[in-house]
Amino acid sequence: QVQLAESGGGLVQAGGSLILSCEVSGRTFKNVHMAWFRQAPGKEREFVASISATGDSTLVAASVKGRFAISRDNALNTAFLQMRTLKPEDTAVYLCAADMVYSDSRAPLYGYWGQGTQVTVSS
Repeated sequence: QVQLAESGGGLVQAGGSLILSCEVSGRTFKNVHMAWFRQAPGKEREFVASISATGDSTLVAASVKGRFAISRDNALNTAFLQMRTLKPEDTAVYLCAADMVYSDSRAPLYGYWGQGTQVTVSS
């Protein structure tokens, strides 16, 4: 069983930065593909970024490209989402997802999900 725990969310002013973390337990992290999604109130879950188990492949949604970056540290069993130049429209619950198969932006294919961390960007 894979368990994911997100942290790092909070309240930030527009233009600010945050780094989200997702710590994974229960599986050898270097074999786990990771992704970040977000869900704002009343909206569907939206893909943000994904990274393969080796870190060689990454994908970032067009809506955040150039502002967000995904990375991982296999020694820490943790994936990161670096967010900068935040905008009010980035306000959402950010969830990390994991699977043993690289599923890039396809949420239904990720078998493991964290509880989410709230990011609120004030104008």
